[in-house]
Amino acid sequence: MHLLDTTLFYSPTSGGVKSYLTAKQRWFAVNSSWRHSVLVPGESTQFEAGAISTVAGWKVPGTFNYRLPLNPRAWSRAMRILDPDCIEVGDAFHTAWVAAGHGQRHGIPVCAFYHSNLPRIIGQRYGARIESQVRRYVRWLYSRFDVVFAPSRFMCEYLNDLGVRYTSLQPLGVDATVFHPARRNEEARTRLNLSPGTRLLVYAGRFSQEKNIEVLLRAFARLGRRYHLLLIGGDTLARPASNVTRIPYCRDPVELSQWLASADALVHAGTRETFGLVILEAMACGRPVVAARAGAIPELVDEQVGQLAEPLDDASLAEAIDTLYSRNPAQLGLAARERVVSQFTWQRCFERQQATYVAITQGHAIKPMRVEAGTEVIELRTPTS
Repeated sequence: MHLLDTTLFYSPTSGGVKSYLTAKQRWFAVNSSWRHSVLVPGESTQFEAGAISTVAGWKVPGTFNYRLPLNPRAWSRAMRILDPDCIEVGDAFHTAWVAAGHGQRHGIPVCAFYHSNLPRIIGQRYGARIESQVRRYVRWLYSRFDVVFAPSRFMCEYLNDLGVRYTSLQPLGVDATVFHPARRNEEARTRLNLSPGTRLLVYAGRFSQEKNIEVLLRAFARLGRRYHLLLIGGDTLARPASNVTRIPYCRDPVELSQWLASADALVHAGTRETFGLVILEAMACGRPVVAARAGAIPELVDEQVGQLAEPLDDASLAEAIDTLYSRNPAQLGLAARERVVSQFTWQRCFERQQATYVAITQGHAIKPMRVEAGTEVIELRTPTS
């Protein structure tokens, strides 16, 4: 069995898609006889089955080494050369159309992974009318795949509401040996020049509009000097408050895990998360989470592992942060770590995903997902054609 993952959204130096594909290659190499290939943009065009192949593309300015090959024929040629038995697509652009066409011509199954909520991201920038058009595009495209993986029940339901029928709940995972409480470093607070007793919370990720960084800043303005916010990533803040520090994005996962483990908790104000990988990374480090009650976040965070606040409400977020410290954050962190280890490791992720690949390659398709009392029900059927 030769499985090919292909996507435009890949940077060799950073990103959640890279983390997913890297972990996937390692897992299949160790735990399966399958051959797993990755086809992504790169500086040059080169092919190697069972490894990372690249299609040359120009570098996108202002990004972490993302490239954009625009020629569909180049992707089509790459797929013919690599000759997979099953394809998974990680974006909604010409790579997806090329893969769908290749699968139809060669009689092989093609899957998609719905990593980002494209209509809502575009709609937030360009308005409701454009969002509606992108929703129709997503339904038109993703209805062509044998199965569409989505990382949360929230996104499975969203796709089903659009009219995409064959969805499969596929939570992502983390490396619980890299993201571990033992990464905690007491010198972290010294590096930040924090006074003894300061309550340190961390945010890590993009500073894009949907992350609502301004809500975090207003919440910490309310909380005052006893609380300190460490922002990892994004651009330099213009005149940050005295209880806010920003450091560059951590491309090294070990470095990131050290900062996460060294804080008291992760704080997150995003309201459009399709999953929330950094939330799991913090939980794996034994840290509780304070986040907005929105998107897919409530599927990961509840009162057993953290505190939820009302979306886009800095007063509610500040109150949730303050409340966390009255609830024994260390005990919540232990529960958070246990939840990740039992439910959200890469091992569990890829075992489940491989079972879905086996089902569709044996001539089955995934029935629409239903959610009953919070539990997903995924069924298989034999196609009529």
